[in-house]
Formats: sequence, C-alpha cells, structure tokens
Amino acid sequence: MVAAGQSQPTNVEKLRGLPWSIAGDTGNTVFAQLIFFGSVFVLFLDELGLNKTQIGSLLSLIPFCGLLALFIAPATARFGFKRTFVTFFGVRKVITVFLLVTPWVIATFGATVGMVFVAAITAGFALTKAVADTAAFPWVQEYIPDSVRGKYYATSNLFTTIAAFLTVTGAGFVISQVGGLTAFMLLIAVGVAFGFFSVFSYSRVPGGAPRETARADLGKMGLALRDGNFVRYMLGIGLVIVGFVPLLSFLPLFMREEVGLSEGSVVLLTNGALAGGLLAGYLWGWASDRYGSKPVMMIGLTIRLLLPLLWFIMPRNSEWSLYAALGIAALQGIGDVGWAIGSARLLFVSVVPAAQSMEYMALYYASAGLITGLSQLLGGAVLDLTAGLHGQLGPFFIDPYTVLMVGAFVLTLAAALLFRGVRADNRVSVGQFAGLFFHGNPLRAIEAIVRYQRARDEQTAVFHTERLGQAHNLLAVDELLDALRDPRFNVRYEAIIALSRLPADPRLTEALIQVLEGKSPALSVIAAWALGRIGDRRALKPLRAGLHSPYRSIQSHCARALATMGDQGIIPLLLRRLPTETDYGVQVAYVSALGKLGAGRGVKPALALLAGADDESTRRELALAVARMLGPEDPFIRLMRAVREEAGTALAQTLAPIQRQWERRKPKEPAADEALRTAIDALARNDLERGAAEIARFVHSLSLEHMAPGHADVLRAAAAELDRAGVERMEYVLLAVQALAAHRG
Repeated sequence: MVAAGQSQPTNVEKLRGLPWSIAGDTGNTVFAQLIFFGSVFVLFLDELGLNKTQIGSLLSLIPFCGLLALFIAPATARFGFKRTFVTFFGVRKVITVFLLVTPWVIATFGATVGMVFVAAITAGFALTKAVADTAAFPWVQEYIPDSVRGKYYATSNLFTTIAAFLTVTGAGFVISQVGGLTAFMLLIAVGVAFGFFSVFSYSRVPGGAPRETARADLGKMGLALRDGNFVRYMLGIGLVIVGFVPLLSFLPLFMREEVGLSEGSVVLLTNGALAGGLLAGYLWGWASDRYGSKPVMMIGLTIRLLLPLLWFIMPRNSEWSLYAALGIAALQGIGDVGWAIGSARLLFVSVVPAAQSMEYMALYYASAGLITGLSQLLGGAVLDLTAGLHGQLGPFFIDPYTVLMVGAFVLTLAAALLFRGVRADNRVSVGQFAGLFFHGNPLRAIEAIVRYQRARDEQTAVFHTERLGQAHNLLAVDELLDALRDPRFNVRYEAIIALSRLPADPRLTEALIQVLEGKSPALSVIAAWALGRIGDRRALKPLRAGLHSPYRSIQSHCARALATMGDQGIIPLLLRRLPTETDYGVQVAYVSALGKLGAGRGVKPALALLAGADDESTRRELALAVARMLGPEDPFIRLMRAVREEAGTALAQTLAPIQRQWERRKPKEPAADEALRTAIDALARNDLERGAAEIARFVHSLSLEHMAPGHADVLRAAAAELDRAGVERMEYVLLAVQALAAHRG
C-alpha cells in the first residue's frame, strides 16, 4: 500500500501530468531513434566492424537485463516508482554520453578495444534501463486513467511519430553527407541532449509514491504464473517477440545487402513506418478506448502477419525497390501502432490486476526481456549460419533472411490463434470491429464524429448529427446515442432519424425503444418509424405494446413499423379495430399496414376507406394497400409511374397481354372481349374517358363468381366508381388492371 502521508494523485492531477509524460515520450523517442534502438545504432555497430552474431549479442544485453526485475521490483516500490524511474532514467543518459569518446578510444587503443568500450557502455545502459523500466510499468499503470489510456497512447504516438520522422530524416541526411564515425557521433550528441530533456519532463509527472512492501518474494510473483489469462497473454507476446524482433533488428541490413538500398535510404525507410503510424495512431487509440483493446491489437497483429510475405516478394536491386520498401514500411507502421496500443492497453486494463501490479509487471518485464534477448542472439546466429544460403524460387529470391521471415510468419500466426483465448475488455468481437471499416463510409463517419464533438450551437449540432447517420457506419453509434440524450429537442429528433440509417445494433434498438416508451409523443412517433426501418426483431414486443398507446399517432406509427417488419401476428387485431376506429389517420395507417402485410381479408374495409378519400396522396396510399393485398406491388408502382408520363399508352400496353390471355379462355364471353378491345383502342388513342368507361363495361360483363373474393371485390368497386366519376378516379383504373393481371396470373 502507499506509505502514510503519500496519497495517490487524483484524476485531475493525473490528467494535468499527461502532457509532461507525452513530452518525455517525445524526447526519449529522439534519443531512442539515434541511440541503441533505431536503425542508426545498427549501422553504427556495423561501421565498427561487428558481425551479425556480435551485433545480435550486443543488442540482446538490453532485454536480458530485464531479468533483474524479478529481484528489484519490491525495492523500486519501497524507494518509489517515480523516484526510481527518474533517477535511473537519468543515469542511463549519463552513461550514454561516453559513446561520444568512441572515436578517441579507437584511435588510441584500436578497434577491438573500441568495440569492448561500446559493449561496456551498452551493458551499463542496459542495467540502468532495467531498473528504470521495472519501476516504469506500475507507475504508468497508475498515472494514466484507464478511461483515456487509448487516447493517451494515440496522442503520444502523434507527437513521438512526428519527432521520429524529423529525427530519421535528419539522421539520413547526416549519414549521407558526413559519413563515417563522425556522422554517428553528431547524431549521438543530439540524442543525448533530447534524452536529458525527457528526464526533466518525466520528473513533472505525478504518482509513483513509495510503498510499504515486503522483501523480494518470488513466491508472490508465482501467483501470476497461476493466472491463466496472464500466462496465455505472455505466451502470445513471446511468440510475437521471437518471430519479429530478430527480423526487425536486422531489417536495415537486409534492405542494404539484399534489396540494394543505400544506407541513407535504409534510414529513411523508418519514415515510411512513421507515416503509417502517424496516419493510424489516433484512430487506433480512439478505437481501443471505445471498442476495447483486443480488436485493435488483433487487427494490428494481422497486418504484421502480412509483412514477412511482402518483404519476401518485394523487388530487389530495382528502381522500384525503394518505393516498394516505403509502401511496406507504411503498412508496417499502421500495424505496429495498432499492435502496440492494443497490446499495451490490454496488459494494463485487463491482464494485470492493479492490486498486484508490481508482481505482474516485474514478471512481464523480465520474461519479455529474456525472450527478446534470446531472440536477438538467435537472429544474429541464424544469419551467420545461413550466410551462404542464396537461390531463387521462380521470381522469388532465397537468402539468409528468408529463414527469419518464415519464422516471423509462422510464430505470429500461432500468436494470433493464442490471443483469441485471452480475456479482454472489448465491447465488440474482432470480426465486428473489422466490419466497421467495410460498411458504409467509415471516413465520413470519423470526420462527422470529430465535427459533431466540436459543434458549438444547435444548428451545427443538428447538421453534423444528420451527417453521422449519412455515413451509414456503426462507428458513429456512441455520438448518436449521445445526441439522443441532448437537451435540445431538434438534436434528439435528428438523432432518431440518423439512427434509422444505421445497420441494426442492440444499443441502437434499446435506445430507440426507450424513446418509444418515453413521455414525448413527438419523439415516440419517429422512434417507432425508425425501429421499423432498422428492422431489429427485438423491437417487435415494444412496438406491439405501442398499438395500445393512448396516443393515436403512436398507434399509427407502430402499426406501420410492425408491417414494415412483416409482423403477420398483428393482422387479426387490425382487422378487429378497423370497423370501430373513428380516427381517420389511424384507419389509413391500419389499412396501409394490412396492405404491406398482404392481408387479403382487408380488401373490403380498404375499399370502403378508399371510396371516401378526397386527398390525392391518401388515395394513392390506400390504392397501393389494396394492390398489395392482391399481389406484388411492383407492377402497380411501375404502372402508376408510367401513367403519370403518358396514361393512355401505358394502360393500353398493360391491358394488351391481358386481352390475349382473356380471349383464349373458355367459355368465350364475346361482350367482355369486345369491351376490352374497345377500351384498349380508346386508351391507345389517349381517349381516357372512353377507355375508363369501356373498362367499367368490360367488368360489368364478366362473371365474377369464379374469381377470388378479393379480386372480385376490387373489380366491382372499380366498375362502380368509374361509372360514377370516370377517369377522375384514375386509381380505380389502376386497381382494375392490377386485379385482372393478378387473376390472370
């Protein structure tokens, strides 16, 4: 526990310290790119004359020292995580300063002593790094609130990526223009300066107070080994490290030796990865906070899985080699940042219990260090052992690095399968998360999300709420749910409309159901419509309950929504209500719903309502409902549209095949045949009045007893209305044609 008088920082204090942490990350990024971790250091060691096994051995010192964490973790807690980190983080920068005298050592004592000198400095750096990092992990878990952890990583990635981009660009220029050890000394000096800046920045971050802990107890750390979720996570991490660390460590040499790039170009390749990370970093951080760590981690790991394949097939010693390498590097940056943000957040939020942070983190750091060190040793040894391996498989080249690429692919694939079983905080599955970027317009959704969050007035908020729906992408769900809780009526109203444009989602359905069942009839009405449009079957029960609402408008829209969803179970209720319903709007809604459901028993009440309709749009809606009760709606809609353009021709063309079919029927009905021919002729001449009259005469001459009741009812009603009003009730002409066509079919 925290020592007396040393309280943990509040969230306000933590948030206030995050910019300093980001500043520290940025300064340390410059240091890391130029010394010990970037391609510059690998090229520096190569300049000193080390072979690949020696380079791998030297690089492995840094992670191997991580084993110290098992023994020093309690001491770092007693001394204070922050105090330990800042002290040893600063000491390792002081040790690094001695690299600047490497040329003097070589000139005075020879190359061999110079290499030993660099190795000694690296070892000193590795030891102090191990102490500092042992304290850093639990401190980081403490001072970054989980609610913004993904956002923090994304923001930090933005600044560190820009810093790394500028650093690598400058390093490439210096190496190309200056060359030799002098170039590397200049770069190391710059790196050290930024390293001391990062020490100062981290000293401003709160938390990490001393704790009263027991002495080093490996038995307590053994508790972590009995945590199946932690062990599974560590096994996956181990496979990724063994697969990728050797390949990435020697990738600069692969690009120079096998692909044929210059040293300056090799260093600049880092910019491709940085550009990819810069492009995707904020998205990964935002997504991990919103959807959970695991989906982001797994997508990043999947992208990483593709990298060995792409490096294997890339063109070599070609004018296209650099462009291909840059493209792959950009993809690498996207995948690496997704993997880094997702896996780190998963570790801190879901895998490591906060109460046992010290024990878990010490074991994690020590294990990762051991595996990393062994993998770097292995990588260098494999490359030296396979130095003579060269060949060609069709258009593809086989070389010593091929072994590392195969290993990276196989081990990463195994890790991906293992991570599937790790318990996490994700709100969606990996497949669902990936699907968010393949439906609708994810770029528009992201843009609308940003603009919605920045909206400063109601009109702007309404506009961007509408755009959230227009993206047709579930990335915008949280913002739309937020808009649904907005105190401004117009924003809430627009949010419901926008939600109706998205694919079905349980959260959307539940939110709209709450609006439907709420106390605002105006919003309940539109919520019912939206539920029908979305079509989620979970809304059936509340929509059925809405049929009994005291508000007629809600009853109407619930009936329409249920019909849109194909709920045949409401047909008996609507048929029972129609004869006694007094509200005209509700009657129209019920008839429309029965039509959409194809309820043939609704023909008579629908025709009765249609006969008294005096509004053109209502007539068309009721006529469509009747047509749907007779058969498919498409022929009716197409004929209605055609009639608007050229009524006579459209009707004549539609009746012509009906006439041919009718004339082949037995027994013959000469009067009916003659009336139908006359109707078609009149309509073809655009004599609509006579055409309508002849259609009525044709129907009167038919024996309707053998027809289905609904078709016969429609024809009788059509003939009666055409006798009374003629072509003024064109919807009856359309219904007569629809009934005849349906009966013929």
